[in-house]
Amino acid sequence: MRENNHNIQLDAVIPWVNGNDTKWQEKLNQHLEVKIDFSKKKESVRFNSIGEIDFAIKSIIKYAPFFKNIYLVTDNQIPDAFESLKALGKSSGVNLEIIDHAVLFREYEEFLPCFNSTSIISLLHRIPNLSEHYVLFNDDFFIMKDAKIEDFFINGLPVLRGRWEKYYEDLKLKALYYRFFSSEKDKKRWEKGTLRKSMQIGAKLANDGKKRFLKRFHTPVSMRKSVLTKFFNENNDLLKKNIAYKFRDNHHQFITETLANHLEIKNSTFYYQPTTKLTYFRSYKSHFNVKLKLFWYAINKNKLFLTFQSLEMAKPKTQTYILNWLNKRLN
Repeated sequence: MRENNHNIQLDAVIPWVNGNDTKWQEKLNQHLEVKIDFSKKKESVRFNSIGEIDFAIKSIIKYAPFFKNIYLVTDNQIPDAFESLKALGKSSGVNLEIIDHAVLFREYEEFLPCFNSTSIISLLHRIPNLSEHYVLFNDDFFIMKDAKIEDFFINGLPVLRGRWEKYYEDLKLKALYYRFFSSEKDKKRWEKGTLRKSMQIGAKLANDGKKRFLKRFHTPVSMRKSVLTKFFNENNDLLKKNIAYKFRDNHHQFITETLANHLEIKNSTFYYQPTTKLTYFRSYKSHFNVKLKLFWYAINKNKLFLTFQSLEMAKPKTQTYILNWLNKRLN
């Protein structure tokens, strides 16, 4: 059913973990075959939190205050700035709530604890009082310009962003490369499985008859609760199998966001947006290039979203510049 955008309530959902939390670190190591020495920077740096979640929440409150609720999904953790963030949201009519993993995994407690975002995202539709229309954010997704509901939903239907691509089995040249010409590093990556593969598993589950799948961009994902609730009510065994993995398994798990997208595609209940509206950072080697990309984002009217992947890996000078830039945009 199509709805006028003015009649829908929109929620934001952000899975988050504080990798600096020593209790969480101990819990993680209890379930790892190869333990992580968090006292060593080389091993711990990818788990470091540098306050990205504060920026993510503030960016929604400032630039997309039409979101009624922001649900922060955590494993018995609360951001240090939670109370001030909650007060900030309240001043703009945005409610901020913590949703613990125990709530999501109710009746599936045997799969706790879980350190796998793929598993956790499969259960987000079970958040109590979640609106029919919700948007999934990562904690490294930011909105740094004024957004509209139509950036996420049009007439009550989700806006899908991505690129149509062939399935792996149709990429004969790529398969040949990985089999005979790739480096040992690439071969191990191929054997371990890729995010693309788990996206494809999700797309195929929708059984939409398409010969290509929509490879989504690193942007927020618009989803409808009823679509996933119906699918998982009819396929509970698939859900249980997907959430059973404590750690990501790209060979066997499916990406719920891609499944949701392709269920909408199957029913022609979506709007397709081929442009990303995204400025994406995953390399910080050149301080000059970082400054240039941020400048271009600021003046380009076609850019809305910012993603800083693994910002903790940036050199101190570049990291400080980015954090100062974000603070100026949010204050």
